[in-house]
Amino acid sequence: MSKRPKSTRSGAEELAVAALAFVAQEPERLRRFLDLSGLDPADLRQAAAEPGFLAGILDYVSNDEGLLVAFAADAGIDPTAIETARQLLSEG
Repeated sequence: MSKRPKSTRSGAEELAVAALAFVAQEPERLRRFLDLSGLDPADLRQAAAEPGFLAGILDYVSNDEGLLVAFAADAGIDPTAIETARQLLSEG
């Protein structure tokens, strides 16, 4: 059974951080994210503190169905929760 993360900004931020950690667990996933985002591994920590980054990681996950499903399964959440969190973070 899937759990639903809190539908709050802080819940959305927690989910985005979990998504980033999931992407970073596998070198190939991380390399692809870095290539598409234009980030350098050394700049990742600084970029993560920038406004919009957390919404961006959820955009990235949402745009790859295989990654979306894998992350949702790993996190034990309904995949639709990722879009809800992305929208919360995009509202600024």
